[in-house]
Amino acid sequence: MTDKSNDPIAMWQKMVGEMEKGFNSFANQAMSSPEFSQAVNRAGGVAAGAQKQLGDLMEKYLVSMNLPSRDQVTGLAERLQSIEGQIGEIKSMLSQMAASSGISQGSDTALRPPRTKRPPSEGGEKT
Repeated sequence: MTDKSNDPIAMWQKMVGEMEKGFNSFANQAMSSPEFSQAVNRAGGVAAGAQKQLGDLMEKYLVSMNLPSRDQVTGLAERLQSIEGQIGEIKSMLSQMAASSGISQGSDTALRPPRTKRPPSEGGEKT
């Protein structure tokens, strides 16, 4: 086996471990300071403001292109779901009314006119 003191992988692992410890201690010290938390707060506020401005700008762009915004599409989807629900209720009410009046749901033979034409016979002659 190779000697641990001359093994380059072991030396690399040790060096990386020491770097991680140093970075962790530095990060812990930096994050515990009030200046760091203020800077993070300001950065979060700036990001939120930028996101709001971008959203407003996109909405104006979509309006100028005569396209619906996300809120409008969401509103349409909600209205469509409501309409589909109402149609489902109407269908169930019609089914109940048809069942109570005695009309069978499965067959629509009562709605078709009587068949007056006959198919040709096997010999090809009409009867």
